[in-house]
Amino acid sequence: MTNPKQVQGAWRRGWTLDVQTISSTFAGYYPNGREKFDTIRSEVGELVYQLKYKAQTGSADTIAEMMAEHFANKPIILSHIDLVLPMPASTRRAVQPVYSIASELAKKLEKTYTENAIQKTKQTPSLKNITDAEERRDVLEGAFEGVKAQLEGKGVLLVDDLYRSGATANAVTLALIAAGASRVYFLAATRTRSNT
Repeated sequence: MTNPKQVQGAWRRGWTLDVQTISSTFAGYYPNGREKFDTIRSEVGELVYQLKYKAQTGSADTIAEMMAEHFANKPIILSHIDLVLPMPASTRRAVQPVYSIASELAKKLEKTYTENAIQKTKQTPSLKNITDAEERRDVLEGAFEGVKAQLEGKGVLLVDDLYRSGATANAVTLALIAAGASRVYFLAATRTRSNT
């Protein structure tokens, strides 16, 4: 069960399936001094958390199934999608969660999966601490480049695990369009409760 929401951006249509966290209550401190929180997550939010932080790789298939169900009543949109492409990962991990989700989703939708049709062209700082929207856009300007040979004339579904402000997804979408993608759709598994 999900609670989809449309999100606006450079893409043609974009959605998130549900919130990441329903609530998060301060619960004291760990022995190392870090703050501790009691967090309640949505169903898909818990799956994303288990995949990213507990290496529960089976969660990718369940998340992909939920995403595929989102397209069950969107046959026209589905007919315009040729490629499923994960957002470029911002943190290096042995297994990239968003790549696992997008790969499983491509299989379920019977679409081509690729993770190298978009390249990061410059290092960027973490956006978590940049709350100003214009500053985020400046940091991300020219940070991505699409591979024309893979994208020209193709409809793309850009997949992410967590949507916050949409700044990075927007920058990637613009790069995909600049490289000749005919249309870009966006789908994230979860969204933060705040978009800054």
